[in-house]
Amino acid sequence: MKKVILAYSGGLDTSCIVKWLNERGYDVICFMADLGQGLGQGEDIEAIEERAYAAGASKVYIKDLQDEFAQSFVLPALKANAIYEGKYLLATALGRPLIAKYLVQIAHKEKAHAIAHGCTGKGNDQVRLEVAAGILDPKLEIIAPVRSWEFKSREEEIEYAQMHNIPIDVTKKKPYSIDRNLWGISIESGILEDLEQEPPEDAYMITKSPSGTTSYPRYVEIYFEKGIPKKLDGKSCKLTTLISRLNEIGGLYGVGRSDLVENRLVGIKSREIYEAPAATILYTAHKELESLVLDRELAHFKEMIALKYSELVYYGLWYSPLKEALDSFVESTQELVSGTIKLKLFKGNCVAVARKSQNALYKKELATYGKEDKFNQQLAEGFIKIWGMPYKR
Repeated sequence: MKKVILAYSGGLDTSCIVKWLNERGYDVICFMADLGQGLGQGEDIEAIEERAYAAGASKVYIKDLQDEFAQSFVLPALKANAIYEGKYLLATALGRPLIAKYLVQIAHKEKAHAIAHGCTGKGNDQVRLEVAAGILDPKLEIIAPVRSWEFKSREEEIEYAQMHNIPIDVTKKKPYSIDRNLWGISIESGILEDLEQEPPEDAYMITKSPSGTTSYPRYVEIYFEKGIPKKLDGKSCKLTTLISRLNEIGGLYGVGRSDLVENRLVGIKSREIYEAPAATILYTAHKELESLVLDRELAHFKEMIALKYSELVYYGLWYSPLKEALDSFVESTQELVSGTIKLKLFKGNCVAVARKSQNALYKKELATYGKEDKFNQQLAEGFIKIWGMPYKR
């Protein structure tokens, strides 16, 4: 019997896929990655594992990858200030190459010749998983049942699951398609597909409505060392803890919501809403600190790099040569990115209000218009003449 490693979520699609592959002669081994989506809290690990076995899996791997996700995927993107189309902080996109990495590793360990996923034929995730796996091991076969199976609706899948005694909760209606990890939540489908409708409050999971938050602001201080967030309000903590805490704090103040009609990789436009409190806070703080310590030319060039970097992540090219080359450049820019940024969180807004760094290029005696001014204004006339000289006819 041929072995296949399935990226398993515990939901209806991937549970049906297990049985569907069994019927076609595959020995299915399930792999689930804990990237901070709430396994053991909102989701019952034992129930998910039992569901996989009930569906026909011969083995189930569940791995806690939160630290690796934060250190090796989130942190490089944060250093690069990666944000797709000005709004999306890439939470789902950053998780897929890590999942692909372990699909390939487990395939090697189990001597499987194929990996499988439950992505649809018009989404981005199919590309991210398959391209990443193809780079890591081009010999592995990719199986994508949802692109080819006979089911035309969720109702047909439910009937199939019931017929095969797969324990799926079919009474709970989920109008939205949701993907969650430590870095944020992606939400689509349902009423969100109507562009004339405002997203309803029940679509959001971890952020309060800005209009319903407290009338008093919350201030947070984040200390960075060489581009890495190390302290929150003066207390050292590991990256996953810091992110989790900022998700809680930011969520209470309505920070991190975005509503985006985005350009999918496959060529269609889709409407997604996102929740990313910690990502929004850290992105804002990191960018503000860089504006303080990087010189003008480097800062401006890095903005162009950030745009390309975000596209590579979104397009599933995490393991590409260009992405790796950009990582080297980005890392070289972080040597002086150390200091503290104080932010004000208030009714959905996140604004930097104070900055401090021993590497700051800001000099008050040059910027001030007060009596401490040491700038020689007489130099300006010559500078302007030389600067404008190429444009005079």
